[in-house]
Amino acid sequence: MATAVAPTSSSLLFFSSTLSSSPSSSSSSLSPIPRLSLSSTSRHSLSSSLSISPSFLALSKNSPRRAVSSSPTSFTVTAEKKNVLIVNTNSGGHAVIGFYFAKELLAAGHAVTILTVGQEASDKMKKPPFSRFSEIVSGGGKTVWGEPADIGTIFEGAAFDVVLDNNGKDLDAVRPVADWAKSSGAKQFLFISSAGIYKATEEPPHVEGDTVKADAGHVVVEKYISEIFDNWASFRPQYMIGSGNNKDCEEWFFDRIVRGRPILIPGSGMQLTNISHVRDLSSILTSAVEKPEAAKGNIFNCVSERAVTLDGMARLCAKAAGLPVEIVHYDPKKVGVDAKKAFPFRNMHFYAEPRAAKEKLGWSSTTDLTVDLKERFDEYVKIGRDKKQIQFELDDKILEALKVPVAV
Repeated sequence: MATAVAPTSSSLLFFSSTLSSSPSSSSSSLSPIPRLSLSSTSRHSLSSSLSISPSFLALSKNSPRRAVSSSPTSFTVTAEKKNVLIVNTNSGGHAVIGFYFAKELLAAGHAVTILTVGQEASDKMKKPPFSRFSEIVSGGGKTVWGEPADIGTIFEGAAFDVVLDNNGKDLDAVRPVADWAKSSGAKQFLFISSAGIYKATEEPPHVEGDTVKADAGHVVVEKYISEIFDNWASFRPQYMIGSGNNKDCEEWFFDRIVRGRPILIPGSGMQLTNISHVRDLSSILTSAVEKPEAAKGNIFNCVSERAVTLDGMARLCAKAAGLPVEIVHYDPKKVGVDAKKAFPFRNMHFYAEPRAAKEKLGWSSTTDLTVDLKERFDEYVKIGRDKKQIQFELDDKILEALKVPVAV
């Protein structure tokens, strides 16, 4: 049986009669690992005084969009080094959140174990961000593979200060993780939800407290964790970019721009959306870990601070590539296509604001979409995707219906 000991440093060391891993080992990833037990836990504590003088803005329960002020407060923040478990999805766009979150926590001195769904030897693990998990290991983190339903066996006897579920989309998937975290004494439970659960609004942007789809799986999970945990928080991301993301976002635009093809946008192109660098998302999560009382019992839109129009995204991607762009608008119904399949974003205003993160956590964005897209295009070229053979059958169907010539 492997035993994990949390020493006075932020990394975990694994000891076994058949397996030994230390900071000097050539590899620290474990897959599969039948059992993991924690024999002791110790943490560093760094205390500092923090005085908050600006007016604190809270959201009124009866009117979530109305800000109300309260008197200035002063309190002491204890920055404990935490032992954090991240249960990470093995597919979709959210996987990169766990990757960045783990790296940021490690850089801040916290101990991190990341449990990824599935098996280390699977083909999925050959793609980013999983192919870059060595960066987590080299930073002192631990990587484990398995099924969330078996979490009690995988981490039998272990204890973590914080558990993040970045995998489940419904209660069936999250309940085993949440129940185990509760029974094992986790002090804080965090959940990656989705801004997609908001109902359409006539008053964008979406803010925390806006009406959600009551039957959405993420909503059911949020309700459940609020009932069983004293200290919990939920985070609702939107579209994201960043190195290691395995779901196309900016790449969809680059694919067409570098090949001289028009960008086909459903509707007017003036629809607002939020496209965030995953660094902003991970920094909100890290703020919640380091300010648990401020995060306690709250829902956070996990997004950057500024919106962008769909036409604007096309132009910013072209600027990043240093190439011209032609934008063509169309009505999906008239050309006979499903906009969800033809375009990577919703054909409507879909824009959330990180109001709670700013007001409750004192968070602010550190990213710039224009700069980030230039970095993303440089990597796009570096990996050779600009030379890759790509078929654009759906684009060609739209262009044919619009009587627009197809680039060859």
